[in-house]
Amino acid sequence: MQDTFKTIEKPSEGLFKDKGSRFISYAFPVNSEEEIREIVQLLKKEHHSARHHCYAWRMGAEKLLFRVNDDGEPSSTAGKPILGQIQSFDLTNILIVVVRYFGGTLLGVSGLINAYRNAALDAINQAEIMEKLVEKWLSVKFDYHVMNEVMKVFKDEKLPQIDPQFDLSCKVKTHIRLSECDRIVQGLLKIDSVSVIPI
Repeated sequence: MQDTFKTIEKPSEGLFKDKGSRFISYAFPVNSEEEIREIVQLLKKEHHSARHHCYAWRMGAEKLLFRVNDDGEPSSTAGKPILGQIQSFDLTNILIVVVRYFGGTLLGVSGLINAYRNAALDAINQAEIMEKLVEKWLSVKFDYHVMNEVMKVFKDEKLPQIDPQFDLSCKVKTHIRLSECDRIVQGLLKIDSVSVIPI
Protein backbone atom coordinates (compact mmCIF):
# COMPACT_ATOMS: atom_id res chain seq x y z
CA MET A 1 0.00 0.00 0.00
CA GLN A 2 1.46 3.35 -1.08
CA ASP A 3 1.35 5.49 2.05
CA THR A 4 4.08 8.02 1.35
CA PHE A 5 4.35 10.66 -1.34
CA LYS A 6 6.82 13.35 -2.39
CA THR A 7 5.96 17.04 -2.48
CA ILE A 8 7.73 20.34 -1.85
CA GLU A 9 8.09 21.86 1.60
CA LYS A 10 7.41 25.50 0.72
CA PRO A 11 6.96 27.76 -2.33
CA SER A 12 9.95 28.31 -4.61
CA GLU A 13 10.80 30.36 -7.70
CA GLY A 14 12.78 29.71 -10.87
CA LEU A 15 13.69 31.54 -14.07
CA PHE A 16 14.51 30.75 -17.69
CA LYS A 17 15.37 33.27 -20.44
CA ASP A 18 15.41 32.77 -24.19
CA LYS A 19 15.64 35.37 -27.01
CA GLY A 20 14.41 38.18 -24.78
CA SER A 21 11.45 36.23 -23.33
CA ARG A 22 11.46 35.72 -19.58
CA PHE A 23 9.82 32.66 -18.05
CA ILE A 24 9.35 33.14 -14.30
CA SER A 25 8.29 29.92 -12.57
CA TYR A 26 6.58 29.44 -9.23
CA ALA A 27 6.12 26.10 -7.43
CA PHE A 28 3.64 25.76 -4.55
CA PRO A 29 2.67 22.90 -2.23
CA VAL A 30 -1.15 22.64 -2.53
CA ASN A 31 -3.99 20.60 -1.03
CA SER A 32 -7.11 21.67 -2.94
CA GLU A 33 -8.32 22.94 -6.30
CA GLU A 34 -9.70 26.02 -4.55
CA GLU A 35 -6.20 26.84 -3.29
CA ILE A 36 -4.84 26.39 -6.84
CA ARG A 37 -7.44 28.79 -8.30
CA GLU A 38 -6.59 31.43 -5.69
CA ILE A 39 -2.84 31.18 -6.35
CA VAL A 40 -3.29 31.41 -10.14
CA GLN A 41 -5.55 34.47 -9.75
CA LEU A 42 -3.02 36.16 -7.44
CA LEU A 43 -0.19 35.56 -9.90
CA LYS A 44 -2.31 36.91 -12.77
CA LYS A 45 -2.89 40.09 -10.74
CA GLU A 46 0.77 40.37 -9.76
CA HIS A 47 1.95 39.82 -13.36
CA HIS A 48 -0.98 41.48 -15.14
CA SER A 49 1.26 42.73 -17.97
CA ALA A 50 2.64 39.24 -18.71
CA ARG A 51 1.33 37.57 -21.85
CA HIS A 52 0.84 34.02 -20.53
CA HIS A 53 0.30 32.35 -17.13
CA CYS A 54 0.66 28.63 -17.91
CA TYR A 55 0.49 25.95 -15.26
CA ALA A 56 0.20 22.30 -14.31
CA TRP A 57 -0.72 20.61 -11.06
CA ARG A 58 -1.03 17.15 -9.60
CA MET A 59 -2.70 16.05 -6.36
CA GLY A 60 -3.31 13.01 -4.20
CA ALA A 61 -1.03 10.20 -3.02
CA GLU A 62 -2.27 8.07 -5.95
CA LYS A 63 -1.33 10.97 -8.32
CA LEU A 64 -4.55 10.51 -10.30
CA LEU A 65 -5.72 14.14 -10.19
CA PHE A 66 -3.88 16.50 -12.54
CA ARG A 67 -4.49 19.34 -14.96
CA VAL A 68 -2.53 21.38 -17.50
CA ASN A 69 -3.26 24.85 -18.91
CA ASP A 70 -1.47 26.43 -21.90
CA ASP A 71 -3.15 29.84 -21.38
CA GLY A 72 -3.03 30.84 -25.05
CA GLU A 73 0.30 29.25 -25.98
CA PRO A 74 0.14 26.67 -28.83
CA SER A 75 -1.47 23.44 -27.61
CA SER A 76 0.78 21.19 -25.47
CA THR A 77 3.78 23.57 -25.53
CA ALA A 78 3.43 24.83 -21.95
CA GLY A 79 1.23 22.90 -19.50
CA LYS A 80 2.40 19.46 -20.68
CA PRO A 81 6.16 20.15 -20.34
CA ILE A 82 5.50 21.64 -16.87
CA LEU A 83 3.56 18.49 -15.86
CA GLY A 84 6.37 16.39 -17.34
CA GLN A 85 8.80 17.84 -14.78
CA ILE A 86 6.35 17.21 -11.93
CA GLN A 87 6.11 13.58 -13.10
CA SER A 88 9.84 13.10 -13.59
CA PHE A 89 10.47 14.13 -9.97
CA ASP A 90 7.50 11.95 -8.88
CA LEU A 91 5.88 14.89 -7.06
CA THR A 92 2.27 15.41 -6.07
CA ASN A 93 0.24 18.03 -4.15
CA ILE A 94 2.12 20.60 -6.22
CA LEU A 95 1.25 23.47 -8.55
CA ILE A 96 3.77 25.03 -10.93
CA VAL A 97 2.87 28.27 -12.70
CA VAL A 98 5.16 29.74 -15.38
CA VAL A 99 4.63 33.42 -16.21
CA ARG A 100 5.92 34.48 -19.62
CA TYR A 101 6.96 37.99 -20.57
CA PHE A 102 7.26 38.01 -24.37
CA GLY A 103 10.59 39.30 -25.68
CA GLY A 104 9.54 40.07 -29.26
CA THR A 105 10.99 36.96 -30.91
CA LEU A 106 8.88 33.86 -31.54
CA LEU A 107 10.47 30.73 -30.08
CA GLY A 108 8.59 28.12 -32.14
CA VAL A 109 7.01 24.96 -30.75
CA SER A 110 10.23 23.20 -29.70
CA GLY A 111 11.61 26.45 -28.24
CA LEU A 112 8.47 26.94 -26.14
CA ILE A 113 8.47 23.33 -24.89
CA ASN A 114 12.13 23.70 -23.93
CA ALA A 115 11.52 27.05 -22.18
CA TYR A 116 8.53 25.90 -20.11
CA ARG A 117 10.27 22.63 -19.23
CA ASN A 118 13.42 24.43 -18.06
CA ALA A 119 11.52 27.09 -16.14
CA ALA A 120 9.56 24.38 -14.28
CA LEU A 121 12.77 22.44 -13.65
CA ASP A 122 14.44 25.51 -12.12
CA ALA A 123 11.52 26.05 -9.70
CA ILE A 124 11.74 22.38 -8.59
CA ASN A 125 15.53 22.58 -8.25
CA GLN A 126 15.12 25.62 -5.94
CA ALA A 127 12.58 23.75 -3.78
CA GLU A 128 13.04 21.41 -0.81
CA ILE A 129 11.56 18.05 -1.77
CA MET A 130 10.15 16.15 1.19
CA GLU A 131 8.42 12.84 1.77
CA LYS A 132 5.04 12.90 3.50
CA LEU A 133 3.00 10.12 5.05
CA VAL A 134 -0.54 9.44 3.96
CA GLU A 135 -2.45 9.49 7.21
CA LYS A 136 -6.02 8.85 8.28
CA TRP A 137 -7.61 11.24 10.75
CA LEU A 138 -9.78 9.56 13.36
CA SER A 139 -11.83 10.44 16.40
CA VAL A 140 -11.58 7.84 19.18
CA LYS A 141 -14.52 7.82 21.63
CA PHE A 142 -14.60 5.75 24.82
CA ASP A 143 -15.95 5.60 28.36
CA TYR A 144 -13.84 6.99 31.18
CA HIS A 145 -13.37 3.60 32.88
CA VAL A 146 -11.30 2.22 29.93
CA MET A 147 -9.10 5.31 29.62
CA ASN A 148 -5.93 3.51 30.82
CA GLU A 149 -6.33 0.78 28.20
CA VAL A 150 -6.92 3.30 25.41
CA MET A 151 -4.00 5.50 26.51
CA LYS A 152 -1.73 2.44 26.56
CA VAL A 153 -2.49 1.88 22.84
CA PHE A 154 -1.79 5.58 22.14
CA LYS A 155 1.52 5.34 24.02
CA ASP A 156 2.63 2.00 22.52
CA GLU A 157 1.81 3.12 18.99
CA LYS A 158 3.17 6.67 19.54
CA LEU A 159 -0.10 8.20 18.33
CA PRO A 160 -0.55 11.96 18.71
CA GLN A 161 -3.35 13.05 21.07
CA ILE A 162 -5.16 16.00 19.52
CA ASP A 163 -7.83 17.99 21.32
CA PRO A 164 -8.34 15.36 24.11
CA GLN A 165 -11.58 15.61 26.12
CA PHE A 166 -11.64 13.47 29.26
CA ASP A 167 -15.02 13.31 30.96
CA LEU A 168 -17.54 10.54 31.67
CA SER A 169 -17.37 9.91 27.95
CA CYS A 170 -13.98 10.72 26.44
CA LYS A 171 -12.84 11.73 22.97
CA VAL A 172 -9.40 12.08 21.39
CA LYS A 173 -8.53 12.92 17.79
CA THR A 174 -5.48 11.37 16.19
CA HIS A 175 -3.94 10.53 12.84
CA ILE A 176 -2.48 7.16 11.88
CA ARG A 177 -0.23 6.15 9.02
CA LEU A 178 -2.41 4.49 6.37
CA SER A 179 -0.54 1.17 6.29
CA GLU A 180 -0.81 0.84 10.10
CA CYS A 181 -4.37 2.11 10.42
CA ASP A 182 -6.42 -1.11 10.20
CA ARG A 183 -4.21 -2.97 12.68
CA ILE A 184 -4.28 -0.17 15.28
CA VAL A 185 -8.02 0.48 14.89
CA GLN A 186 -8.75 -3.27 15.35
CA GLY A 187 -6.72 -3.16 18.58
CA LEU A 188 -8.68 -0.16 19.85
CA LEU A 189 -12.04 -1.71 18.98
CA LYS A 190 -11.24 -4.76 21.12
CA ILE A 191 -11.48 -2.47 24.16
CA ASP A 192 -14.96 -2.22 25.69
CA SER A 193 -17.02 0.88 24.71
CA VAL A 194 -14.50 2.21 22.17
CA SER A 195 -15.71 3.59 18.84
CA VAL A 196 -13.48 4.97 16.08
CA ILE A 197 -14.90 7.44 13.57
CA PRO A 198 -13.07 8.79 10.50
CA ILE A 199 -12.90 12.59 10.51
